[in-house]
Amino acid sequence: MNSQRRWLIGSAVFATAVFAVVWLGYAQAWTWLAEADLTALESFERIGTAHPAWVTGWDIYCTVLGPTVLRLLGVAVIVAAIIRRQFRIAVFLLLTVELCGLLLVLTKAVVDRPRPATALVDAYSTSFPSGHALGVMVCVLAYLTLLLPLLPPAARGWAVAVGVVVIVTIGVGRVVLNVHHPSDVVAGWALGYAYFVACWSLYPPRVSPAVETPPVPGIAR
Repeated sequence: MNSQRRWLIGSAVFATAVFAVVWLGYAQAWTWLAEADLTALESFERIGTAHPAWVTGWDIYCTVLGPTVLRLLGVAVIVAAIIRRQFRIAVFLLLTVELCGLLLVLTKAVVDRPRPATALVDAYSTSFPSGHALGVMVCVLAYLTLLLPLLPPAARGWAVAVGVVVIVTIGVGRVVLNVHHPSDVVAGWALGYAYFVACWSLYPPRVSPAVETPPVPGIAR
């Protein structure tokens, strides 16, 4: 087992432990966790109540970059991969981007945590874990896995940075809108990351790296 695989598996085990601890904290009604959730929700509720445009902006943002849109994109990429006979990529996206929704439904049904009573926009199903946090985490990591080898080295850091920003801001946005407790979001991130690593470990895609154009002799770079 190479060092990258060991690190990924270790980080996935840690993420699974984080998810379990947050779930236990909710189930056992840990005071510090409930207070942290309530403090964040109350702060954002005051802001949202006073500034409706703030709420609308975050709602649009979380919809446009939410898991539903990213899964629809996944369907398009899967179809394109099948047409190009890149079946391993298609199966990888099916396992990660599309089937993570099944994991979410099952987990929500087991935990059955109510949404915050102060929700500023409509939201359906139960609250734990955050579907946006879980889905966006899995989708972004899956797309980066396929995209990064195709990019020149100089652009890869920027792609990762954009991915991180999307993951974090979508999770924060769900708390801003008061449709999720912060602990729901942390649990969604943790479970989504662990699920992605499990899929990657069992069925990694094969993506040909980008080939850089060799320098022309006599031309300085």
